[in-house]
Amino acid sequence: MSSKPAALIKDFFDPETWTYTYIVYEGDGAPCAIIDSVLNYDPKSGRTSTKSADQVIAFVQDHQLQTSWILETHAHADHLTAAPYLQTHLGGKLVIGDHITSVQAVFKGVFNLDDRFQADGAQFDHLLKDGESLAFGSLSLKALFVPGHTPACMAYEIGDAIFVGDTLFMPDVGSARCDFPGGDAKTLYGSIQKILSYPGQTKLYMCHDYPPTDRPPACVTTVAEEKLSNIHVHDGIAENQFVEMRTARDKTLEMPVLILPSIQVNIRAGHFPEPDSNGIAYLKIPLNAL
Repeated sequence: MSSKPAALIKDFFDPETWTYTYIVYEGDGAPCAIIDSVLNYDPKSGRTSTKSADQVIAFVQDHQLQTSWILETHAHADHLTAAPYLQTHLGGKLVIGDHITSVQAVFKGVFNLDDRFQADGAQFDHLLKDGESLAFGSLSLKALFVPGHTPACMAYEIGDAIFVGDTLFMPDVGSARCDFPGGDAKTLYGSIQKILSYPGQTKLYMCHDYPPTDRPPACVTTVAEEKLSNIHVHDGIAENQFVEMRTARDKTLEMPVLILPSIQVNIRAGHFPEPDSNGIAYLKIPLNAL
C-alpha cells in the first residue's frame, strides 16, 4: 500500500451504539471522506436526533473541509446512518458497495415493501465495485469486498489504513456475527484472511468496539496485532475451527436492539420511508419473521 500522501483520521465514538465514525482528510481546507455515520434513535419513542452527526458536521466546518464522499461499509443492523443529514449540510455523494442490491432484495421481502422501494441501489449516489478507487483531493480509497457478516460488506483501504467495517473487532473482542440473512461464517473467514494478508504494520480501524470492563473503547489496531492475538481468528485458527466457533456463538446471540428500524432505513441510504397521508413516516415491525 502507498503511504503517500498521508491521511489524517478523526474518529467519533457513539456510546449508545458503540459505533465509530471517521473523517479522513489530508489537511485543513482539503476534500474529505466520511465513513459510517450515526443518526441517534430512541427505540422507546421512535424519535431520532442528530447529536452524533452534528459533531461530525462541526469538525468538517471548523476545518473547512470539502466533503466528497459519505460512505457506508454495509447496511448496518445496529444503528441508523445519518448520511442524508450529512449530505444536506455538507454535500458529498452517498456510497456503498454494489452488492447492496442483494441485501435490499432480501429485506424488501422481509418487510413486504411495495414497488415504491426498488432493490436496485438507486437510493445511493454511487455503488462501488470490488477494487474500485475513489479520489478525494490527492488521497484515494480502494474498495475491498469482504462479505460474510453480510453479503455486501466493503472495507476501505486508504494509505496505510483499512476501515474494516464489521469484519473484525479489536483483538480481545474477535469477529462479527454471521447469522443475519445472507451472512456466512466460511465467507467471513476468507474475507478476514484477505485483510490479514496486508503488511503487519497496516492499521485497521474498527466500525465498533465492545470492550471488556478493563479497558476503554478503542478504534484502531494492526494486522500484526490481530494475527497474534485476535481471540477468534489469530494465526493458527483454521477455517473449520472458525466456522464451528462462529456458528455456535451466533446461536447464543440476541438480535441487535435496533435491527428492525436500522435495516429499513439503511437499505434506503438513510432516507425514511415515504410519509403516510398524515405526513408521518412509519417503520414496519414484522412479527415472528426473524
